[in-house]
Amino acid sequence: MNSVWLTDLTAWLSANPGWLSLALFSTAFVESLAVAGIIVPGVAFLFAIAALAAQIGMPLMTALVWAWLGAVAGDTTSFAIGRLFQGRLTSVWPLSRHPELIKKGERFFRSHGGKSVIIGRFIGPVRPVIPLVAGALLMPWRRFLAFNIGSAMGWAPVYILPGFLVGSALASEAPPPAHFYLVTGISLATLAAIYVVLFRFQLGLGEDSRFYHWLQRQMAQYEATHRFWRLYTNERPAHEGEFPLASLMLALGSIALLVFWGQIVTMTQLIAPFDQLALQWFSDLRRPLLDAPAIVATLMGDPPVLTAAAVLAGLALAFRGHYAAAVHILLAAVTTIVLVWGLKSAIGIVRPDQVVNPPSSGSFPSGHTTGITVLVTLLASFVAAEARNRNRWQTYITLSLPLIPVAFSRLYLGVHWFSDIVGGLLLGLAITGATRASFSRFDRVPIAPDIVTAMAAITWLAFSSSYIWLMWPDAIQHYAPAS
Repeated sequence: MNSVWLTDLTAWLSANPGWLSLALFSTAFVESLAVAGIIVPGVAFLFAIAALAAQIGMPLMTALVWAWLGAVAGDTTSFAIGRLFQGRLTSVWPLSRHPELIKKGERFFRSHGGKSVIIGRFIGPVRPVIPLVAGALLMPWRRFLAFNIGSAMGWAPVYILPGFLVGSALASEAPPPAHFYLVTGISLATLAAIYVVLFRFQLGLGEDSRFYHWLQRQMAQYEATHRFWRLYTNERPAHEGEFPLASLMLALGSIALLVFWGQIVTMTQLIAPFDQLALQWFSDLRRPLLDAPAIVATLMGDPPVLTAAAVLAGLALAFRGHYAAAVHILLAAVTTIVLVWGLKSAIGIVRPDQVVNPPSSGSFPSGHTTGITVLVTLLASFVAAEARNRNRWQTYITLSLPLIPVAFSRLYLGVHWFSDIVGGLLLGLAITGATRASFSRFDRVPIAPDIVTAMAAITWLAFSSSYIWLMWPDAIQHYAPAS
């Protein structure tokens, strides 16, 4: 039945393109509305409508804005309903038909507090009821709106871009680039290997693991190692005595892989053929319609944008009294800048010549990839620290997604080799692991989001939008394909 509705809807919208904006708004609204988001296949509808929008030539930014407005309106309506029926949600139809979902949403909200509005927007089972529960539990309006508006800005691209890109490809009727399956397969295999070796390995090194207890016993045998273990253990009551083994292994493992990868890149020609193949692949993929989102993604990874994020995060944390966290975030930013500059200068790999005005610095490692990796993985680590151990991997995966478009935009625009992206990813993970391991000595109280955090996020979004607006004319010229 759902497939019939989807076919009928897409056929009608194709014949009435003027209604696409309303369709985007309405579908995003219903997808975000309490309970209705479960009944209505909003994700499939949004994919189809976004694809149609691309095929009829609707600007991407217009599609994103309408979806964003619909998502904000849907969650706000759910929040208002929760306020209206507080204390009796499970007695009102149709909520009375889903009491288990309401209870699950309440447990999620009580566990994660205000940040559940952000996390819940991307988690299917609780997505439609979190704003409802937040309203019923009397979350302040201003705080909810700040989280609602900010999270919708990240939600809209995640749900709209896939369909929009597919629609753009169908409209162009262009054949896939040469060596499509080879490049895609090797790229995914490389990234999967990094994920398995680093993320899955280090996430299995918690205080309940066998290796953790074995290492703890070994370190306790000697005074120096025992003192080191105690120095870095967590002092927060909920995590008292927990040694940051996972963070430390993430740092050491990433450094080891970076050294190994750097030697292969600089001392052998093993990666060079694939670098050339990937460069040609993305060169064949370039389309005027795809240039705009790629340039937006790459500008989001520019040093001013990432530095502003670090400074605002540091100021927000310092204002709330979390001085150690603020210092560690700022040190991570400075370390990233210094290491990227030093490695680029020391290694001196020449960049590809695919654009009119390529950056003048060295190519390895990718500074944009390093910076965005540090930003999103540090954010994920602070959020995951407040979650239960078994749920931390979900937080890492969800909050690490923004690094993908930034990293791949550098390949698409032809200003980096594939090996540069891998090097930047490994360097960023090493910095994050070392930062979190060092911070464990000072991790004494929970760091929960509040209105100051929300204002800092909104300020950063405003700064980033202004930066993209101001830099857009120059970026269009600099990243234009070389003739």
